Amino acid sequence: MNAIKLTSIVLVGSAAIAISATSAQAFSFSVGGTAVAGEGYKSSLAGAQTIDFNSGSPSNSVVTYSGIVNNIVQGSKSGQHATPAGNESKFLTISQKNANVVGNTGSVTLNFAKALDYFGLYWGSVDTHNFIDFYSGGKLLKTFGGGDISTTAKGSWTGASDNLYLNFFAGAGQSFDQIVLRANGTAFESDNHSYRESAAVPEPTTMAGLALASAGFAAARRKKQKAQAS
Repeated sequence: MNAIKLTSIVLVGSAAIAISATSAQAFSFSVGGTAVAGEGYKSSLAGAQTIDFNSGSPSNSVVTYSGIVNNIVQGSKSGQHATPAGNESKFLTISQKNANVVGNTGSVTLNFAKALDYFGLYWGSVDTHNFIDFYSGGKLLKTFGGGDISTTAKGSWTGASDNLYLNFFAGAGQSFDQIVLRANGTAFESDNHSYRESAAVPEPTTMAGLALASAGFAAARRKKQKAQAS
């Protein structure tokens, strides 16, 4: 995604102040979490809220999961789903629509009531037919496929390169409010979803107002110094 440069010019007398803000930097991701006995890995990010699916319904006041029918399972079943390595608890599985397996909804959508700048999940048996889409206001910002995440992406039930805790970060000035997890095959397994609210980013008009106030203060100070020197 290309960077967008916004520039505001404020004129005060003979003074001109230019303020620029660079936003829409590229999404990034990292690999790594905290090992938890019986639950695989969880987010290590301070302030992140985690959903582990153990209570059954994952929705809360911040996030609503839509598209879930029989997608929350426990344990592995050959030809249908594999629990993420080291995980003995409940998790989310998604398979292609109309397949003769549980979790055959094709996708699950996470709608957030607040803007986020971080999302994490323990992604099990990563396959090339697994995808995660990030949206803001209905606009697609970025898609990551299993092939972008894993060096192997062959769906190994136990392999370290196919069972990873992924941390996704919005770029500077970005946020997202919807995530779609989808699969074109069998299956996309994940657990321990984590999210963090986005920090407020000043709007260009707000920054221009701050510049105007600053320039006005500087002008008043110069006037006062001139009067004192007279």
